[in-house]
Amino acid sequence: MIRLTKIFHFDMAHVLKDYDGPCRNIHGHSYELRVTVKGEPICDPLSPKNGMVMDLHDLKCLVNDNVVSKLDHAFVLSSAMPADFIAIVKRDFEKVVVVDYQPTSENLIMDMVAKLQTLLPPNVSLHSIRLQETPGSFVEWEA
Repeated sequence: MIRLTKIFHFDMAHVLKDYDGPCRNIHGHSYELRVTVKGEPICDPLSPKNGMVMDLHDLKCLVNDNVVSKLDHAFVLSSAMPADFIAIVKRDFEKVVVVDYQPTSENLIMDMVAKLQTLLPPNVSLHSIRLQETPGSFVEWEA
């Protein structure tokens, strides 16, 4: 079994509704996302992917298209925020993502897992995801 990791970077703003600390205010982070998949290398001399668990370019496109491009330079907020606030933000800003959960790193990573698990090739599985919010803090999911 081989593990393969691709690292991504994106910037995102969010707000935590009813939180009892400073993150109840709109703020942003420069995130680092590490996606690790695992599998057996393809053993078919006729395959252009021979010797690979998964083409790193394919993994890059999959994560960029389904996660990073959606969150990079976006403002993410919960659908539990007041409807008038959401309407104003959507009216005045281009990239607003409304989610059905509190947009903590823990919930964001679970959303990423749910999306990516269904998109991987049949011979590849998601091993872990690490989402680093600040230089000193991260959340990690492992299968």
